[in-house]
Amino acid sequence: KEPEVTIVEKMKDLTAQEGEDAVFECKLSRETTEESQWFLGDLRLQSNELTEIRAQGNVHSLVLRKVTPEDSGAVSFQVGQQKASA
Repeated sequence: KEPEVTIVEKMKDLTAQEGEDAVFECKLSRETTEESQWFLGDLRLQSNELTEIRAQGNVHSLVLRKVTPEDSGAVSFQVGQQKASA
């Protein structure tokens, strides 16, 4: 059995001006096929025209495009039992 994937580099808190893009990144101990999820508050995020979710190797990133005041709050990333927030 493969060792459990862990978050080795947590995302950083960030402040974006209204209309800017906000980019969050989480680095994992290894690439994984486990499903990862991004949340804004309690809302699970999906990729769409304003939200881009991508994984490149062991780095998972979330881009919130043209942020508005409604986008403020806790952003969290979850994979397996691991969770990180900013």
